[in-house]
Amino acid sequence: MRYLVFLLLIPPGCLQAQSWASYGQDPGGKRYSALRQINDKNVSKLIVAWTFRTGELATYAGTDAFSKAAFEATPILIGRSLYFSTPSDRVFAIDAATGQQRWVYDPHVNLHGDYSEMSSRGVAAWSQGDSLRIFIGTIDGRLIAIDGHTGQPVNNFGSGGVVDLRAGYGDAVQETSPPAIIGDRVIVGSSMGDNQRFDQPPGVVRAYDVHTGRLSWLWNPIPDDPADSAYATWKGPKAHQTGAANAWSILSVDAVRDLVFVPSTSPSPDYYGGERLGSNLYANSLVALRASTGRRVWSFQVVHHDLWDFDIAAQPMLIDFPSPAESPAKAGLRPAVVVGTKMGFIYILDRLTGLPLLPVAEHAVPPSTVAGEQAWPTQPFPSLPALGLQSMSVDSAWGPNPENLASAKARIAKYRYQGPFTPPSFEGSIMAPGNVGGINWSGMCFDPVKDMLYTNINRVAAIIRMIPRDQVDSVEKESTEALRAETGRQRGTPYVMKRDYLFKPGPDGYLMQTRPPWGTLVGVDLRTGTKKWEVPLGYQMPPAKYPDAPKWGSLNFGGAIVTNGNLVFIAASMDGHLRAFDSRTGQVLWEYALPASAQATPMTYELDGRQYVVIAAGGHGKLRTKLGDYVVAFALPMATEAGN
Repeated sequence: MRYLVFLLLIPPGCLQAQSWASYGQDPGGKRYSALRQINDKNVSKLIVAWTFRTGELATYAGTDAFSKAAFEATPILIGRSLYFSTPSDRVFAIDAATGQQRWVYDPHVNLHGDYSEMSSRGVAAWSQGDSLRIFIGTIDGRLIAIDGHTGQPVNNFGSGGVVDLRAGYGDAVQETSPPAIIGDRVIVGSSMGDNQRFDQPPGVVRAYDVHTGRLSWLWNPIPDDPADSAYATWKGPKAHQTGAANAWSILSVDAVRDLVFVPSTSPSPDYYGGERLGSNLYANSLVALRASTGRRVWSFQVVHHDLWDFDIAAQPMLIDFPSPAESPAKAGLRPAVVVGTKMGFIYILDRLTGLPLLPVAEHAVPPSTVAGEQAWPTQPFPSLPALGLQSMSVDSAWGPNPENLASAKARIAKYRYQGPFTPPSFEGSIMAPGNVGGINWSGMCFDPVKDMLYTNINRVAAIIRMIPRDQVDSVEKESTEALRAETGRQRGTPYVMKRDYLFKPGPDGYLMQTRPPWGTLVGVDLRTGTKKWEVPLGYQMPPAKYPDAPKWGSLNFGGAIVTNGNLVFIAASMDGHLRAFDSRTGQVLWEYALPASAQATPMTYELDGRQYVVIAAGGHGKLRTKLGDYVVAFALPMATEAGN
């Protein structure tokens, strides 16, 4: 019955073949399209069908938004309109066939605010009868309901269309991902800084009535009820003052089972847990909540007592898992949820119970040497192949010439490394994988016909150093590297954190100090549990100067989609290209130089018999890729659509 109600809430236009009505195509984030008009035989003929410009950069004048903004949005298709948001949370509705603007809503975000990064990955939609509401969470902590037909705020939602998400929680609360919609509830997590103080606000998940904006329920990932068995996993006199453990990524929902899947993050601060000893449930966990009540159904923790900023950054992906049986005749599909992590680990869990469908084993990991800290003695390792950087030594060093190679070797030799869960240390520890990879917010996609999972990977190591608070000034005076590194004040703890990466600025951009590839696209066969192929993704060094640059890959942000045309579409890399890969082999079949870099996930849909592929191309301030304000749609030439 719930499923029938859910269908009735979708506008008629969304029932066309493979529309894209949610950030991840479907509410479970598979990012799969059954469309095959564009396929491996004809993708080389793709042309630009239309281009839309938001005028976003003009709004940054007189601010430092240029260095912080990232156009990470994926448009959604409702009826004949595309809806999406910009880094400043302006929301656009444009004609999906022509790219002509229908309306724009500006929430007037203060661009002078203290934001570490300005991004918005998109919007969500709810409809009933003739009513269509577009929801956005803003970087300044508001949940806004917009009339999808007019672009005006819905006055009977909250106060004039707005719910203040900061009320009672302070300015730390920000929204960077689209809300989740299930039934008559709109559900939000939050994004907040993790490293400035230990007692950040807790990362509560909240559900609001889509009609009125009234709070329906909230759930706190840091247990506040001593009767909850997880309460005892936070030890120490200040443990329950800890904050964060928030869900800043995309939530997934299963309307049939009344479940919302919450990917939680590290408690604050990311790299020191002396004020929160214990395993710290329900941080760094996938948590299934009852969508109608907010009650926890189950949870699975991917990192115990996080000291590495190993948030679950990717959207949990709901699939039907090809479960092996005693004989092929008895093999079947089980409802599952796939969790991809920054460690490059992939867990496949039963959607109803949270129990692993493939083995997970606890393995011993190194102890901490930082006074006051107690690293958890084991961590859960899944049986699927680990992706990305999983080892580090002097032999991992790289440089384009002998001088740079020697510098990289000397730098790596200075620091501690004992595997992927090496704790932070006073001398400095290498985190490989680092906090921006393997599987970051870019996430995964899944082809249910081939039972293939695809994901892009970052292969970059971080360096984390703990410095006693009274020694910071002297350390920075003695070390240019420490002075340059990012600083986390970690107020309320004995230590200040310094974070750097195993690359350095150079005339050609980021000069990596570890062996390539630095970014890859991977295909994993879930029928066999093996990695089927892995190829470099893009390039970040100029090929004219470095002919092998396309073999080295690129740091990347922005995900992939997969279609029934045997294609994986992805941009994400620093070179500003959108590419189509053969989903069976990883071969590049087509690429196009966009007018600006695209650190966003594409989408595809069919309208009036024509398939389109759309990407937001606006660049990434922190990654220093080319900024812009473009949304670009591709299609086959009219005469090519019916054939190969």
